[in-house]
Amino acid sequence: MRRLAIPGALVAAIVLVALAAPILGLPDPVQQDIAQRLSGPTAGSPLGRDEFGRDVLSRLIWGARASLTVAFASAAIACALGTLLGLLGGWFRGLGELLALRSMDIVLCFPPILLALLVVTLLGPGSGTLILVLAILFLPGFVRVTYAEVLSARSHDYVEAVRALGAGPLRILIVTVLPNVAGPILVQLSLAVAAAVVLESGLSFLGLGVVPPEPSWGLMIRGARATMAQAPLLLLWPCAVLTFTILAMNLLCDALRDWVDPRTASAVRLRAIDRVLPGLLPPARADAVLQVDRLTVEIDTPAGVIRPVDDVSFAVRAGETVAIVGESGSGKSLTAASVMGLLPPAARIAQGAALLDGTDLLRLDEAALRRLRGGAMAMVFQDPMSSLNPVHRTGDQVAEAILAHRPMPRAAARREAVGLFRRVGIADPERRANAFPHEMSGGMRQRVMIAMAIANNPRLLIADEPTTALDVTVQAQILDLLADLRRETGMALVFITHNLGVVAEIADRVVVMYAGQVVEQGETEAVFARPLHPYTRALLAAVPEGDEKPAGIPGVVPPPHALPPGCRFAPRCPHAAPACEAAAPSLESYDGRLVRCVRVAAWLRETASA
Repeated sequence: MRRLAIPGALVAAIVLVALAAPILGLPDPVQQDIAQRLSGPTAGSPLGRDEFGRDVLSRLIWGARASLTVAFASAAIACALGTLLGLLGGWFRGLGELLALRSMDIVLCFPPILLALLVVTLLGPGSGTLILVLAILFLPGFVRVTYAEVLSARSHDYVEAVRALGAGPLRILIVTVLPNVAGPILVQLSLAVAAAVVLESGLSFLGLGVVPPEPSWGLMIRGARATMAQAPLLLLWPCAVLTFTILAMNLLCDALRDWVDPRTASAVRLRAIDRVLPGLLPPARADAVLQVDRLTVEIDTPAGVIRPVDDVSFAVRAGETVAIVGESGSGKSLTAASVMGLLPPAARIAQGAALLDGTDLLRLDEAALRRLRGGAMAMVFQDPMSSLNPVHRTGDQVAEAILAHRPMPRAAARREAVGLFRRVGIADPERRANAFPHEMSGGMRQRVMIAMAIANNPRLLIADEPTTALDVTVQAQILDLLADLRRETGMALVFITHNLGVVAEIADRVVVMYAGQVVEQGETEAVFARPLHPYTRALLAAVPEGDEKPAGIPGVVPPPHALPPGCRFAPRCPHAAPACEAAAPSLESYDGRLVRCVRVAAWLRETASA
């Protein structure tokens, strides 16, 4: 509601001033005083007088009544009729679809000005004619938006459930479908009202709208055009009021859209704060929730011992997101599995430590790890379909995670699970809690996994490519949800991904891994702005950008049993030198970052001199 306050107040003020015109004691807006034509501001006329000596302020306020009446009336008629046609066409299809869409195609065939000329010729100019013209022009937009949204909503399970309960089409459309498509319709309404104000001004300017001497902003612009060299302010005042009104209406309807759709409200708020006012939100705390130090994983193979994770170190603070990136086979997921104590039987920890709030996870037995997993630390996996048990209802699985760490009545755990579903943005959580995994979409299943992961308020959450199998819209929703939860709870988040665009959006720091080793680590903004390791530069160059063809990285990540001597990236590196193969490089500190490259100092000198 607070987001509605400012734009709502602005639009309300404009409308109230227009409605109050008769009681404001203004001069007659059509009374002429030729002796004072084009006069400047005076005590009785603070904005001066126009080419016929009429008071400009009075005409602005009275003109608002005409312009806003035309705009609101035409948009409201188009919205009501277009929404009705879109609902009927999208729900009943067949003849209803034919009538709704094909009739709109006929309207779209007419250029707006020609349509206005035709209607004005038949009915004569005036406000009523202008409302009819604009309503016809805006009608196709509302029909198409509503039709598309109804087609999308009618396939959802919650609509099928209402139909299965015996509700009639009218009740389903009004009570179930319409509220779920109201957001896009409101956006279309905002565009229609703003466009109607502009079109009214344009058509009145051409003599196809409001009839003189009735004041309107379009007529004021038309009259000021002939005298703008002598009195430029006469053109400024209606244009300024027109611009201010359009901006206020667009702000209000954007806020209304977010208010009626609770799924987007928090995401819009948080992302706007992040991008417009960076640093306003509380910074991450200095204490490390997770401290991984020189982690090394070994696996015995017929060819000998291999190390798919070798000497990996990083830390994650409370309220911070650390992204681990790299190609497949770099050791990202195995590093996460090591921290969680979920290594496959063939793998073992050779050395290192992983401290969760000071407790070394690598030294705990299975019983102690089980007490932490799902409690103080949790993990979201890439494929929720394989992570959720297909023969148990999703609400029962989340309740089981709660009961594993906090003994309570099963009914209470179930209620808490429903609350978690609501918290992660699952619509109709009571019903969804009774659904099986296969009855949900991929994005919905991932939300269930996140609900299960945060059920016991973990200090650490590891997300292993949680958006890989999802479309871009759902990806954005999942990322917003994780960011929201991180800020609400202050948990530390480790995000494993291939998508560098995601990293740039959500991560505070980034850890770049290659062939089991960390090759670069630092603040995300600094690493992306000036990558120091050749592999990091190659990864960024491989990201598609616009119409440019991305630069691929030649070769493949070497398998753990066939690592090259010295630098593991040297065979694929365009800057490799004999020194790169002589000895394995160690992590060194440069500009507040850790980089594993023997040539980074020379490269920094070369770029500085260039």
